[in-house]
Amino acid sequence: MLISPAFAQASGGITGEGGLVTLLPIVLMFVLLYFIMIRPQVKRQKEHRTMVDGLQKGDEVVTSGGLVGKITELGETYVSLEVAANTEISVQKAAVQTLLPKGTIKSIK
Repeated sequence: MLISPAFAQASGGITGEGGLVTLLPIVLMFVLLYFIMIRPQVKRQKEHRTMVDGLQKGDEVVTSGGLVGKITELGETYVSLEVAANTEISVQKAAVQTLLPKGTIKSIK
């Protein structure tokens, strides 16, 4: 035979000598994935939620589509933005991406 009987009978398996050592790289990959991808994303979502909950009338914001405007009305799920003189649009609160410092709109025009 090509395989010796002693080598064929030594199975080891998951509880054998090297069983837990072979699972260690997989566990380390999941831990690394958590700290590199999942944890920072959860942190960004929490910061965005806090920013959106703190929006007030008169704040200057940038939407996810790139529109810059001043908040004129706040609803439960929608925000009205003044993007030009006498021009208002409604966007979802979640679409507000960045809160700008006061006076930013005047400085960009």
